Amino acid sequence: MLTREPPATGVSPMAPAGVRAHSVLAWWIACRPKTLSAAAVPVAVGSAVAHRLGGFAWQPALAALLGALLLQIGSNFANDVFDYEKGADTEARLGPMRAVQAGLVTPRAMRLGMGVVFGLALLVGGYLTAIAGPAIVVIGLLSIASAIAYTAGPYPLGYHGLGDVFVLIFFGFVAVCGTSFVQLHTVPPLAIWASVPVGSLATAILVVNNVRDRDTDVLANKRTLAVRFGTRAAQYQYLVLIAAAYLVPLSLLARGELGVAALLPWSTLPWAVILVRRVFRDRGASLNRSLVGTAKLLLAFGVSFTLALALDAPGP
Repeated sequence: MLTREPPATGVSPMAPAGVRAHSVLAWWIACRPKTLSAAAVPVAVGSAVAHRLGGFAWQPALAALLGALLLQIGSNFANDVFDYEKGADTEARLGPMRAVQAGLVTPRAMRLGMGVVFGLALLVGGYLTAIAGPAIVVIGLLSIASAIAYTAGPYPLGYHGLGDVFVLIFFGFVAVCGTSFVQLHTVPPLAIWASVPVGSLATAILVVNNVRDRDTDVLANKRTLAVRFGTRAAQYQYLVLIAAAYLVPLSLLARGELGVAALLPWSTLPWAVILVRRVFRDRGASLNRSLVGTAKLLLAFGVSFTLALALDAPGP
């Protein structure tokens, strides 16, 4: 394993001007606030499912949101430090700045921060366990283990083409169904259906990242699906994921599980079409705008899908 140590004081030339190492702003950058919608959207959708089925409970919903945000931040910290140590984050990086790479946080401090954040997530999980039972313990521990195993350990998932499966499962099915479960104490079929577009769009964010970084990932021996099967295959993977997200509301409408409100997420379709064209056309750093755009699409789709699920739900 390649292990490097950035400066413990000061900042590297890659860091934004005025940001000091280990400052509050440095840690805020390490949290990657633009990625947190991927944690919030599944909780909103899962809570909307619970509301539609007459079982919404705001305290478990808020706890699920806090837990999801902590898991996302902990995962970001783990990805930051382990990618750096494996040599995947170098000066040739095309994506947004990473805190360890830029010298804003040392690897040792990032590991400590990761432990603190995951510890807080376990505390939230303890509260949810008291409400919904021991199944939450299993979900929480698997989520933390997978977040670390994504870039660390003897078989890092993200380095062997399994990152897409991880994101689809944990940001889709686990997050949405888990949120519904802590409020309804069961996982209804509607929650499983609702997990598909959320997980698909979250995975689409990763696909853009992998297409952009394909050349540098090859050098770092990071065998993403874009590396294994090529850029064109990854571009079509992105298209399929986007299509899956928009087909689910139509399916729910056709099955009579949602009314015409199911068409609300389709208001974001023109944006999605633009993003698909960009992903097929752009290369390298120019894909950063598609990366940000896909994250924003997840948020916009998630909000409209949440509204579609909540409309016409039974009253309190």
